[in-house]
Amino acid sequence: MRPLRYSINVTLDGCVHHEAGLPPDEESMRYWTDEMERADALLFGRVTYEMMESAWRKPDSGTWPDWMDEWEIPFAEAIDRAKKHVVSSTRITVDWNAELVPGDLALAVQRLKEEPGDGLWVGGVTLPLALADLGLIDEYEFVVQPVLAGHGPTLLAGLHDRIQLELVSRREFRSGAVAMLFRPATAKAAGAPNDT
Repeated sequence: MRPLRYSINVTLDGCVHHEAGLPPDEESMRYWTDEMERADALLFGRVTYEMMESAWRKPDSGTWPDWMDEWEIPFAEAIDRAKKHVVSSTRITVDWNAELVPGDLALAVQRLKEEPGDGLWVGGVTLPLALADLGLIDEYEFVVQPVLAGHGPTLLAGLHDRIQLELVSRREFRSGAVAMLFRPATAKAAGAPNDT
């Protein structure tokens, strides 16, 4: 079964608005490019899908826009060509190498996880909250930004149950940001009674 990884930038005070952290630089874009390239497919809610499409879909001209720096192009190309699954109750169709996720969210995502491959990647705010509540996220990857935003949507706000995590790895960036990968703790590691 391929794991589902939730990845997002988050400020020190928990804000996950896409403009609240540090501006992207070459090092962070290389990191996110690697993340896109190692995912079999991306899973987005409608809002995140539309935001990503407006920023990173290759124009019909076949030329990336002038505002894009040379070091952003590998990320743009990786996300542009990635297979995408979109969860939406309002969209009837999607394109950009995407398909709608049909029916019951839990069953549909479980089916995606059961397909062969190395892993799925989910970003955004609302959809990951629903997936965390369903217990479907296998890895949590937070790039913690050395910023206090003081406003905006916060990480997994409204989560129904506490999820204890175990740190798997961490990486520090020159900017002061720190990428941390967590997995849900096992019952025994989380402090469940010992049944032996």
